[in-house]
Amino acid sequence: MAARKRPSATNSTATDTSKPTTPVSVPPKTDDPPIAPPKSGLILKLFFILSLPYFYLIFYHYQLESELRRSILINAGLSLAGFFVTQKMIPVASTYVLRRNLFGFDINKKGTPQGTVKVPESLGIVVGIVFMVLAILFQYFNFTADSNWLVEYNAALASICFMLLLGFVDDVLDVPWRVKLLLPSFAALPLLMAYAGHTTIIIPKPLVPYVGFKILDLGWIYKLYMGLLAVFCTNSINIHAGLNGLEVGQTVVIASAILIHNIMQIGASVDPEYKQAHAFSIYLVQPLLATSLALFSYNWYPSSVFVGDTYTYFAGMAMAVIGILGHFSETLLIFFAPQVINFLLSVPQLFGFVQCPRHRLPRFDPQTGLLTGTNDGTLVNFFLRIFGKMSENRLCTALLVFQAIACALCFVLRYFLTGWYK
Repeated sequence: MAARKRPSATNSTATDTSKPTTPVSVPPKTDDPPIAPPKSGLILKLFFILSLPYFYLIFYHYQLESELRRSILINAGLSLAGFFVTQKMIPVASTYVLRRNLFGFDINKKGTPQGTVKVPESLGIVVGIVFMVLAILFQYFNFTADSNWLVEYNAALASICFMLLLGFVDDVLDVPWRVKLLLPSFAALPLLMAYAGHTTIIIPKPLVPYVGFKILDLGWIYKLYMGLLAVFCTNSINIHAGLNGLEVGQTVVIASAILIHNIMQIGASVDPEYKQAHAFSIYLVQPLLATSLALFSYNWYPSSVFVGDTYTYFAGMAMAVIGILGHFSETLLIFFAPQVINFLLSVPQLFGFVQCPRHRLPRFDPQTGLLTGTNDGTLVNFFLRIFGKMSENRLCTALLVFQAIACALCFVLRYFLTGWYK
């Protein structure tokens, strides 16, 4: 969730910002200023940093088949168009959500003029819609009607769309936490039912002499594992939050690592089916990365829009689907190492062993503009307790750098374990 506080229904009439209780139409408000323009300079820097390894691997380091490279670049072109469409649609959508009183106040700026600004909520819906349109349009360029991958591709889109809808419902209805844990299970059903890939795992080489075989077929247990992975990825993005830009930023970092990983696996493999699985993953992760960057340009500190549970659920499910159908779920979990740490820190509060407040956020001092860590079990508070007080943008930057280091260590780990572990 974003670091926000929704208006209370107990406010006085003069300051009442609660949602209307009758379904009458509400006229547009003229006293709400337009949102701040996107932070284009930041996005240009990120694009430059991310594009260097991308173009190097595709055009120089690996000799990809011309047809496969063509499909990847067509998908990249559509994704780039999706970036600009998303960036244009967010201000338009902001006026509509403000009109319906779907907004919040930034808790980490309480006591300052910025803390009284109405911030449009649930703008992740724009990213989700543009992503779905891009993914559907891409079928025209890459898949034929009898393609074996088309069924799984559409099942993946169904799961992502289902989660996008449930996330928006959560933003509007404020679903209880215990129900949130179950929502990804239902959203993952289309994917699990259509999954036709292998259900086997390769036994690590050091263990083969002890177990006596190299490959183990898990059957339905593997599908259960995939369902649990979808639940974890979706909720882990949602609970590792609370700072401007953190939810979208971690998605951008992980999606970039997934993209690089897929290109490396395609370039190093000679198995056509293995290559197609990773290409399938690229076709989904590129539009996710592009649309998320557009949202990041508005959500970075100081945030002019909130992404809402709509985005966190959508992004988490999208990356789970990408990892499952790309057949690199183990690598995906290593990319999610900070989210795993955050979950482990959160277990006592999430499962009721320790009292869990509604907002497990650090304390903000309006005099200094710094955040102080609390005893709540989150990685955000843990960083503040270890490294001391920080400003919000500095703390978020540190957490995203930590996310990038975790992804980099994953590549290093795979490099040293290849040939020995599997």
